Amino acid sequence: MLLPRPASVARTGDDGFLVGESTHICAPAEVLPTAQHLQATLRPATGLPLPIGEATDPTSSIALSVDADLPAASYRLVSGAQGVSITGGDPAGVFYGCQSLLQLLPAAVFRQAPVKDVRWSIPAVVVEDVPRFAWRGALLDVARHFIPKHDVLRFVDLMAMHKLNILHLHLTDDQGWRLEIRRYPKLVSTGAWRSESQLGAAPDSPSDGRPHGGFYTQDDMREIVGYAAARFVTVVPEVDVPGHSKAAIAAYPELGVTGRQVEVSTHWGVEHDVLNTEDSTVQFYLDVFDEIMELFPGPFIGVGGDECPKDQWQADPRTQQLMRERGLDTEAELESWFISRIGTHVRALGRRLYGWDELLDGPVPKDTLIGAWRGAARAVEAARKGFDVVSCPVDRVYLDFRQSESPDEPVPVAIPLTLERAYAFEPVPAGLTTDEAAHIIGGQANIWTEHMDSARVVHYFAFPRLCAIAEVLWSTGERDYDDFSDRLREHLRRLDAVGVEYRREGGPLPWQLRPGVRGRPVAFAEWEAFIRDLVSGKLY
Repeated sequence: MLLPRPASVARTGDDGFLVGESTHICAPAEVLPTAQHLQATLRPATGLPLPIGEATDPTSSIALSVDADLPAASYRLVSGAQGVSITGGDPAGVFYGCQSLLQLLPAAVFRQAPVKDVRWSIPAVVVEDVPRFAWRGALLDVARHFIPKHDVLRFVDLMAMHKLNILHLHLTDDQGWRLEIRRYPKLVSTGAWRSESQLGAAPDSPSDGRPHGGFYTQDDMREIVGYAAARFVTVVPEVDVPGHSKAAIAAYPELGVTGRQVEVSTHWGVEHDVLNTEDSTVQFYLDVFDEIMELFPGPFIGVGGDECPKDQWQADPRTQQLMRERGLDTEAELESWFISRIGTHVRALGRRLYGWDELLDGPVPKDTLIGAWRGAARAVEAARKGFDVVSCPVDRVYLDFRQSESPDEPVPVAIPLTLERAYAFEPVPAGLTTDEAAHIIGGQANIWTEHMDSARVVHYFAFPRLCAIAEVLWSTGERDYDDFSDRLREHLRRLDAVGVEYRREGGPLPWQLRPGVRGRPVAFAEWEAFIRDLVSGKLY
């Protein structure tokens, strides 16, 4: 009953293995951190000591090892009466094997205090497994509603539990700037706070009258990045430019086109205040990205690049003068110029740009990673142009969307994205050649938090749909929704033990309702027309 579904599971005729007082964990130095993590996870509920050593005696042991001849991130788990062995193609594979081991135990193993009258028995099985995609991600938007550090760490644990390995942190937007930048302190002293928040999704929704804010210090972020790395999760930062930048402009008005003082946005949607394209503004952001790259050691640095209105640039004489001086004919070319300046700097420091599929509308370096969000056609276009792609189509993986047609769904947005629809997500679009398909390096779920003001609300929107997407990104072979549903029922017991307030099959529980808070649901035909306008550039 493993989730995500492994490549193969075979039961043997053995009696299985009983974890008990004599059980120990064997691990060489290269996987000692994973052994310690396994020990720390098993101890609270079992109350067992589970000492760690390098002994090779398999009797009554959980033995971890690496075999470099196995594929990266793969593992082989063998359990029997004498013990358990987990062999990974690398340390990540060993870690994933340990996640499967935990799922082979009773769900109570995920509780944080001793559980009585439970046999900690592992069935006799052989599990062989390897992930389908290298990029198995989740975007967590901490800009619209700040998610405290503790809850981000908990979300990392939930990702690791589902063998997800990329946490895309959306750190800045019109509604807030969430990361300390020491050279520019007003980004958080001013940009991290707004006076109130829009309550609901309708255009005429009222505001709640309650100040909102928060940010991560650089020490906080080092902790998050290190905590995630220990669980084989890479944190990818996103600082959105040149649109979605009103919080930064509120902190430093000279970054804006008009130069006027603005406030951090209190409403959802796309703001028309965008960055100017002066060399001084470019340098400001190069300084920001220098500090970003010190904090995030991974290969990818996110620059957003989406939903940038051009009307301020079109009306501004200074912007038009800069375009003429730079030999640029259109505002779209100006946006590409801005992104390319940052891209050149990032690449010079050995990193790669990661941005939304609007980047395809202009010249960007060929090693740019494209987040294809506006439908499968954008993923096809990017792959055929030779770009690596993270597939995240809005109608399949945007987990802020309503989960059914029921009027009880809290703040219902857009079309229904049911659990079954999420499970039907296919990251590799049809029609690509083998070489083109190789550019689809994976996919991710995107959790936008306009209507999620706490971690428990995030859990309601994310789970169990994120379970489905995790399986899509990990598992090979044909999909079977009925089989997934059967395994999910057992898996929900694990989420209960962890304390995740997921959406029940029957709909929201009473405290998950948002009576009186209006959403903005649309029908499928209306949604398809909106996407056509979005892709054509009519909206921005």
